[in-house]
Amino acid sequence: MSRLNRRTFLKGSAAVVAAGSLPAAKGSGPEILVRRPHPCVVSSSNGHRACTTKAMEMIIAGKPVVEAVVEGVTLVENDPKDTSVGYGGLPNENGVVELDSSVMDGNSCLAGAVASIRDIKNPARVALNVLRYTDHCLLVGEGAKKFAVAHGFKEENLLTERARKIWLRWKTTLSDRDDWFPKDNAKLDQDVRKAVGHYGTINCNAVNSEGDLAGVTTTSGLSFKIPGRVGDSPIIGAGLYVDNDFGAAGSTGRGEANIISCGSASVVEGMRRGMHPKDACVFAAKNIVRLTRAKHLVRKDGKPSFNVKFYAVDKKGQHGGAAVWSGGDYAVFDAQGKRKADLAYALER
Repeated sequence: MSRLNRRTFLKGSAAVVAAGSLPAAKGSGPEILVRRPHPCVVSSSNGHRACTTKAMEMIIAGKPVVEAVVEGVTLVENDPKDTSVGYGGLPNENGVVELDSSVMDGNSCLAGAVASIRDIKNPARVALNVLRYTDHCLLVGEGAKKFAVAHGFKEENLLTERARKIWLRWKTTLSDRDDWFPKDNAKLDQDVRKAVGHYGTINCNAVNSEGDLAGVTTTSGLSFKIPGRVGDSPIIGAGLYVDNDFGAAGSTGRGEANIISCGSASVVEGMRRGMHPKDACVFAAKNIVRLTRAKHLVRKDGKPSFNVKFYAVDKKGQHGGAAVWSGGDYAVFDAQGKRKADLAYALER
């Protein structure tokens, strides 16, 4: 395990669980201990290296779950090598990085979100401030930026040199009928092909030993999008949903499909009805398949030409994930340690 020695983790987590043990009412028979769930953190696969570890460390230390998940994804937002989130994220069609994020705290049943925010590196932290210091759920554009600056967030250029080169190569090779001439840099073509239609995002959800849940989703959105485009990440019920009585869920992938299907809310609804988190995620993925009918979104066989992935944890500490298409995985950190687990799926490749 990186940054968290296994012995230290097991000792600390055992202490948390032991501290959460509740004695039954005293009577003539022996007392029975009812143990609370072990803390569990799940995230999209890009949270495996650092996000889940940071979140678990904070939860074991007794920090609020909502702070733990936000600080976990902040590590990814700050990573210039990750072109899907925060600093280093791929820009819109004009070369400007626009970020979206939402945070939901199960304990207070409050949410905060920002959309199309520019020049602010950590939208998840801004979304948490919206949750805590306003009576609103969502701030957008220039208003979101001014709010962030008022709370001490630094304005900075988020377009890294690598992201700029990928964007410029895309822009200058779009058409041979415009006045843009591409630089002689064909070796970037593979990066451009990977970037087009890229829906990179990170979602992280967690439960502590008290059974309190929280989640966060943060993204730079669809690569080269129309300026102002907003996907599912800052939309409560689409890219994120938390119900402290049942579970937390979030997603990555094509945001428009998730908005239309209210994906994360449907995962939590499945858990409310008694489904295991994995099965609830499969249900949401199958629902997206059912609702995908537009010709430009389906292959010749009528199946979706895109992917959406869901991640979930319930109040008991059970976790799961599923995607529209097979072949993916997600990150988890629980009593068994830090690892990756396979996503279930609705359709097999």
